[in-house]
Amino acid sequence: MKISNRLLRQLCTVFPLVLCASIAGAALAQSYPNKSIRIIVPAPPGGSTDVSARIVGLRLGAAFKQPVIIDNRGGSAGNIAAELAAKAAPDGYTLLWTPPSLAINASLYRKLSYDFVKDFAPITQVTAQAYLFLSFPFLPAKTVKEFIALAKSKKGGITYSSGGMGQAGHLGMELLKTLAGFDAVHVPYKGAAPAIIDLIAGHVDASIVSMPSGLTHVRSGKVKALAVTSIKRSFLLPDVPTVAEAGIPGYEVNGWQGLLAPAGTPREVVTKLYEEISRSLKLPDVRDRLAADGADPVGTTPEEFASYIKAEIIKWEKVIKQSGARAD
Repeated sequence: MKISNRLLRQLCTVFPLVLCASIAGAALAQSYPNKSIRIIVPAPPGGSTDVSARIVGLRLGAAFKQPVIIDNRGGSAGNIAAELAAKAAPDGYTLLWTPPSLAINASLYRKLSYDFVKDFAPITQVTAQAYLFLSFPFLPAKTVKEFIALAKSKKGGITYSSGGMGQAGHLGMELLKTLAGFDAVHVPYKGAAPAIIDLIAGHVDASIVSMPSGLTHVRSGKVKALAVTSIKRSFLLPDVPTVAEAGIPGYEVNGWQGLLAPAGTPREVVTKLYEEISRSLKLPDVRDRLAADGADPVGTTPEEFASYIKAEIIKWEKVIKQSGARAD
């Protein structure tokens, strides 16, 4: 096949650029990291989100022989942290630890200063964690099916608490309402702790809370665990069924956590971070420390994590529209 002089000149121009970019990317991956890495965490110190980020950050620092700094930026349901990370240089030295609230925020807020899909490069889903579907211990319902039947029969609906409008506990119950066809009155609180306190006191009938927030109260008998919200049962409460097992197929609320980089971060750097985190999640000490906080290690590829984030955004967008929830 003959190649025209014009095409030949174009090929001679383009190929060196592609080759140079490839060599530069490989060189960057080899030298990365050569200074400290900052992980922005959209939560205050001490909570479940912060603990998981520190476990992974500590292992990354040991593997890379560079300090990994946890930068806690709580507030605005994670939007402050996300905005800061989106504006950071895409060089792999500023990363964002992300909980499911950021996928929820994409529809919950009318205006955001960042785009959760376009402004970030997914690295990996680090963990998955079940939520607990709890009820007041003296509520006359021992199973999810009995709870739904009670909600349908109770005049004025049943009541449930959450840690705030648009939180996973709120939207998780709204999703259940839609799938099971019952009504319930939402009672939002400023945080999970007061929401659980009023559940224990019997001021509300039910609540969906994170595993770390509710597990102690389940084990003490102060609340009743009707189900877990994950696809599979939790290793911490193996006798408690999933909501899907209890008769609501397709129901899942996953307290996942993952790691993102600013969009434009070199693919070689993203791959290096993914490979190191994936490797660390197989280590017994890391798995044990995550398990103590109720989390299962995951370690998906960047492509798998990107698909999962998009699926989460679509799922919660539907729930938000049906519930009418708004944060601003």
